[in-house]
Amino acid sequence: MDKKNALRAGAVTAGTTLMMLLMTSPALALTRDDGDDPGPGLSIGETLGLYVALPIVIFLVIVGLVMALDKSGKPQKKQA
Repeated sequence: MDKKNALRAGAVTAGTTLMMLLMTSPALALTRDDGDDPGPGLSIGETLGLYVALPIVIFLVIVGLVMALDKSGKPQKKQA
């Protein structure tokens, strides 16, 4: 019975994927749309800074704030 369910799930997944691929149209990136006004491209340094360095810096700031504001490691005073 378990094999039958797995086969059914695989068939549904494959069918859904195939239908999605068949129904999608190409991106047509070379065709301009009305109102399309692209700006200048990014340099390699700007791209690495924006998509690599900035997320790492934001992650480190969040980690630093969590570690600085964490109070679970300190022993609690027992009230008598």
